[in-house]
Amino acid sequence: MNLQPLDDRVLVEPIEEEEKIGSLVIPDTAKEKPMMGIVRAIGFDYELKQGKPLKELMKVGDKVLFGKYAGQEVKIGGKKHMVISRSDLLAVVK
Repeated sequence: MNLQPLDDRVLVEPIEEEEKIGSLVIPDTAKEKPMMGIVRAIGFDYELKQGKPLKELMKVGDKVLFGKYAGQEVKIGGKKHMVISRSDLLAVVK
């Protein structure tokens, strides 16, 4: 992948889950935006206000939670990705 986020931004691939109620499949138009994803790239080793570099808090491959309306959607290789600011990331899922 040839995309390097700048500053405190993180490239996240949203995790899409098929939703079912009984035997009915919920169509894409009725689904809520995913709020969990996998980190695919991290911005430069940007130092946060706490003094820790961003790459110490998370690494490529980590699962993260983000806000419902966070980030900008981009398509890379036909897949949806999100470029999200560090302040819009809520947690790293361990």
